[in-house]
Amino acid sequence: MSNMDILEKLRKAPDAIKIWEVFQLELDAEKAKREEFYNLVHEDIKAEFINGEIIFHSPVKNRHWLVSSNIMRLIQPYVKTNKLGMIGSEKVMIRLTRNDYEPDIVFFKKEKSDRFSPEQILFPAPDLAIEILSPSTEKNDREIKYWDYASHGVEEYWIVDPEKKTIEQYLLSNGTYNLYVKLHEEGILHCVIIEGFQLDAGTIFG
Repeated sequence: MSNMDILEKLRKAPDAIKIWEVFQLELDAEKAKREEFYNLVHEDIKAEFINGEIIFHSPVKNRHWLVSSNIMRLIQPYVKTNKLGMIGSEKVMIRLTRNDYEPDIVFFKKEKSDRFSPEQILFPAPDLAIEILSPSTEKNDREIKYWDYASHGVEEYWIVDPEKKTIEQYLLSNGTYNLYVKLHEEGILHCVIIEGFQLDAGTIFG
């Protein structure tokens, strides 16, 4: 069911006003909790705010860390050398309309990153988001983040599975992600948002 279908159904409901009043109270409480979240988190804690809940993340397993390090080792020098923008990992807090995420890796185009200040701690939707799956995060990475990134215009989204050794590359089209390519252990992924950058899956998982 699309957002418009949901709104149309609510609009026709006899108790629409009552439903909205209850929902508004919940949103107000969620807003207060979100402010508490901002006061709580600091650079030594990896946490996210998702649909009114504070989600703390445990330390990552070795294979997760290795995959993340391998991607950053390749992508960061390319972005810096070609002056394409800014790449970040782990502790970049992305503030969307309702939720706050710390993706494993993010990329901002130069026209966006040039507006960032040195003291900035909350950032807008990136142009590329990369999430590396773990058993505790896979559901959110494939559901709420997948939908949220798309609705906020994140043009490219990678879901990387260190255990199955797969990379799924999704591209945004008309507000929805389409699977562009899925690699298993080997093959070349051509990044669309970072022009000219390509990644060898064998190098990432090897």
